[in-house]
Amino acid sequence: MIESGRLRRALLGTTATVVLTTALVGVAPTAVAADARSQQWYLDAMSAEEIWKKSTGAGITVAVIDSGVDPDTPSLKGKVLKGWDASETQGDETDDYTGHGTTIAELIVGSGAQGGLRGLAPDAKVIPYRVSDTERQNQQDVNAFDIEEAIRAAADSEARIINVSWGSEYYSEGEREAVQYAQSKGKLVFAASGNQAKKANKKHYPAAYPEAVAVAASKRDGAVAEYSQYGDFIDIAAPGSQIPAYCDKSLTKYCLSDGTSNSTAIASASAALIWSAHPDWTGNQVLRVMLESAARGDGWEPDTVSNYLGYGIVRPNANISRNEGDPGDPNINPLTKKPTGGAAPGSATPSADPSATASGAASPSAGTSAAPSATASTQAPDGKSTSGAPVAGSSESGASAESGGGSNTGIIIGAVAAVIVLAGVGVVVARRRRTA
Repeated sequence: MIESGRLRRALLGTTATVVLTTALVGVAPTAVAADARSQQWYLDAMSAEEIWKKSTGAGITVAVIDSGVDPDTPSLKGKVLKGWDASETQGDETDDYTGHGTTIAELIVGSGAQGGLRGLAPDAKVIPYRVSDTERQNQQDVNAFDIEEAIRAAADSEARIINVSWGSEYYSEGEREAVQYAQSKGKLVFAASGNQAKKANKKHYPAAYPEAVAVAASKRDGAVAEYSQYGDFIDIAAPGSQIPAYCDKSLTKYCLSDGTSNSTAIASASAALIWSAHPDWTGNQVLRVMLESAARGDGWEPDTVSNYLGYGIVRPNANISRNEGDPGDPNINPLTKKPTGGAAPGSATPSADPSATASGAASPSAGTSAAPSATASTQAPDGKSTSGAPVAGSSESGASAESGGGSNTGIIIGAVAAVIVLAGVGVVVARRRRTA
């Protein structure tokens, strides 16, 4: 678990590791606005405009555990609440040292103003919790337990959803207990599954903790992305490829990026939309509906879970517009099949001192741990390609065609398993020092 006293961590994909010829470089704000929105293909595929007539994420707060979130980008004005710099480094949680965290926040709640990204849940709010990466650690002393402390602080905040677009191949008991603590507080923790499918494909944490929702990445055609890590820990998928992200920490331009960071943000935003439409539901009910209403291919056998796409690709409109999915028992986690003992929605009170809360929060009982649910001793059609229905069925299949492709942008599922080809996607590998 520990390598030379350090724990490796990765920013999972939205740091412009893939810069395409369509990168939005050096253009005027109006041109950026037109081009950036046109590149957000998944909004059309998910029928976002239809969703926003019924739910915009209002009343829901998402904690973003990342490299920081700049509240002054036009797209995030008025949408970023007071957070905490868990890394305890120079600056604070509003100083985004890579551009990654600000991208994640915009994908979730961005207004789209002045060329910024349009978030899938534009009326939700975010609370930033800044943590450290390799470069920052090499430059400054850092808090070695920043991620687990950030998760605990987020669990004690008003946020109902916690987005962690980071990961490591190393299991950490303290981090696991922090995720369990968040679950005990009624929160949903969405975590990126990782981008090393071909190179290593080891389980990725915190995504692989049973209490977290592990999010894989899908492509425009609905197939699993070649880089998206897979295994029996995958719970759900969301669009992750060819999505605009800030190219760097200057926050002046967008580049197209691939990564499970993107898909995690879109899954978190989907949860925010559903929770906003059903504010009295618990996190268990929101998650259960997400799993039951996820898009699956025609060849997908009932009651099976894919090692590549989990229960399928998120489609919040299925519940919001057509009431698909049964919320079920409010106290039973649909992944672990165990009681969570979570607080009622909205009952959490923000801590006046997040750092004090993070260090002083009680750990949950060890009895809350469990393996992921596996109705899936048989898996969905891994090992063969299947055709499938558009993500949102007939009412969501009318999205405009992508330029150059000429095909409908409805997300079509193809559970790809036999051959996985890495698409040249890099990640920023981070090492995190441990003090014990």
